Amino acid sequence: MVLNIHGGMAHSPVVLQAYAAVQQVIAEQGTFDPATREAIALVVGTVDRCEYCQAAHTAGGKRAGLTEEQTVAIRKGEVNFEPKLGALLTLVRASVSDVGYVSDEVWQSALEAGWRDTELTEVSAHIALNLFTNHFNHLVETDLDIPAAPGL
Repeated sequence: MVLNIHGGMAHSPVVLQAYAAVQQVIAEQGTFDPATREAIALVVGTVDRCEYCQAAHTAGGKRAGLTEEQTVAIRKGEVNFEPKLGALLTLVRASVSDVGYVSDEVWQSALEAGWRDTELTEVSAHIALNLFTNHFNHLVETDLDIPAAPGL
């Protein structure tokens, strides 16, 4: 089955290939495990109000080992179940909410939680990929062809 997002992207080879290329680089060289990648995507999709991406990454998060309750908590910004992940997602939420800007305090909190500069820098690629798909879905109004994310 071809998801509506991918079918929509196929209308433009540059869009589909750009998406696939960034996905491939993240899969091959990224340092985050699948659950963390999905959590990042859930935060970006929520801040950016992308219903399609929230649905897709709720399903992806569950496949990666997150519970549905955890996916909702992530979207709400209430990641009490894992402080290290919570610190990273606070940074992601701040970055997406303020066009990439993050306070020194938020950056330092993520470092103190156990993240390295390498990982905190890498998160920008994950944010960019998810903003790309969010904006694509908004632009073309991708119809939801997967179960919707639970309400907040």
